Amino acid sequence: MKPTFDELYTRLPDLLAPSMAKDHPNLPVEKEEGCYYYGTDGKQYLDFTSGIAVANTGHRHPKVVKAIKEGADELMHGPSGVIMYDSILRVADRLQGILPGNLDCFFFANSGTEAIEGALKLAKYATQRPYVVSFTGCFHGRSIGALGVSTSKSKYRKFLQPNGLTYQLPYADMEGCPAGEDAAEYCVDKLEKDFELLFDHQVTPEEVASVIVEPVLGEGGYIIPPKEWLQKVREICDRHGILLIFDEVQTGFGRTGEWFAAQTFGVTPDIMAIAKGIASGMPLSATVASKELMSKWPMGTHGTTFGGNPIACSAALATLDVIEEEKLLDNSKRLGAYALERLESIRENHNVIGDIRGIGLMIGIEIVDPVTGEPDGEGMMRVLDSSLEKGVLFYLCGKHQEVIRMIPPLIVTQEQIDRGLEVFEEAVAEYEKALSIC
Repeated sequence: MKPTFDELYTRLPDLLAPSMAKDHPNLPVEKEEGCYYYGTDGKQYLDFTSGIAVANTGHRHPKVVKAIKEGADELMHGPSGVIMYDSILRVADRLQGILPGNLDCFFFANSGTEAIEGALKLAKYATQRPYVVSFTGCFHGRSIGALGVSTSKSKYRKFLQPNGLTYQLPYADMEGCPAGEDAAEYCVDKLEKDFELLFDHQVTPEEVASVIVEPVLGEGGYIIPPKEWLQKVREICDRHGILLIFDEVQTGFGRTGEWFAAQTFGVTPDIMAIAKGIASGMPLSATVASKELMSKWPMGTHGTTFGGNPIACSAALATLDVIEEEKLLDNSKRLGAYALERLESIRENHNVIGDIRGIGLMIGIEIVDPVTGEPDGEGMMRVLDSSLEKGVLFYLCGKHQEVIRMIPPLIVTQEQIDRGLEVFEEAVAEYEKALSIC
C-alpha cells in the first residue's frame, strides 16, 4: 500500500533537507483556491502570503488552469533555441507592452535567482567591468552569484565565501533621519556621500559594472525608500556609465499597484529581473534589457534547458490577461490603501505594533517590545502562530524576523481584508494579554 499523506508528513525530516522543509508554518494542505488554502485538518485558511508574492491572480485561477491544460496538449518542453514555439514569443510580445522605457528583450529562465544571475552576467559582459554594488538588507537569491549581492541576513552567506567582487552600501534609512530634517533629502544626501566614500577609498566607478537594488526591500523588512532616493541611484549610475539593475522579483506584476515598482517610483533601470507573479505559480522568470544591451550578450554566453517552458509561458499569458481584465492593479492600490488605513487604526490601541509600511498590497507590520520599542521577533512568531490557529496565514521578514508580511493575492476582496485584520488584531491582543500576565 502507498503511504498516506499523514504517514509521509511524519517522515518529513527524513525525506526533505532541513533547508527546504524548516520554514513557517509547514501547514499541511490538500488544495488551494482563490485566496484560500484548504488544510488536511479540514479547515479553510485565508492566505495573506500569495505563496510568497507569487499567486497574484489567486490560487488556481480558472483561466490560468485552462491555459496550462491546453498548453500541455501541445508542448511540454522546449528547449528554446533548439525549437521555437508560440507561447514564448507571445509572452515576450505581451511583456514589451507593460514594461517601462526600452526594456523590450528577454532571456527567460525558471526562478528569481536565475533572473538575477542573468542580470549580473549581462552587466559584466556588456561593460567588461568586474565589480557590482548592492545594498545592505537586500535579498537577491541564494545561488553563489546572487548570494554575493544578498545581505538581508548573514546566515545566508555563512561558510560560503560568496563572490568577493561586490561592495555594499546602506539602503535608504528614513528612521535614521535626525529630527526636524526632511527624510527624503536626508536619504539622498547620505546616498551621495556613501557613493563618494566608496569611490574614493575602495573601488573606482570605472570598474563598476552595475548597481543592483530592490526598489522595495523585501525579505529585509518591507522597507519603502523615497522615490528621490531611487532617482538619485539612477542619476549616479548615469554619471559613471554604470548599469542599474532592479530586482523586481517580488515587486512585479501589480504588487505595488503598477505593473512594476519602476513605474510606481518613476525610475527605469537598464536591466530588470522579474519572476514570482509572472505565471501564477508556474516556474518562469526573465532577465530583461533593451535590444541594444542584449545584443552585446551573444549566443553561447548564457543558456538554459528549461527556461521559457511552453506551459509556463502559456500560464504567463493567462496571468497577464487576468490582471488586465479583472483590473487587479487598481485593486492592489485601492485595497492596499484601505488595509493601511485599517492597520493604522488598529495600531492606536496596541503598543506591540511598531512601524507599518506599505505600497499597494505589499505591507509590512513590525512587532516591537511595548516598553523599549525594540524589534520583537519572538512576539511576531506568536502573533503569526495565533493568526494561523484562527485561520489566517501571514509570513515573516525583517532583520530580526520582527516584521509580518501581508501580501494577499491581488484578487482579494475588502471583506477578506477585514477578516484577516480582525484575526490579526485578536492575535495581537492575545499576545499583549500574555505579556501583561508575565
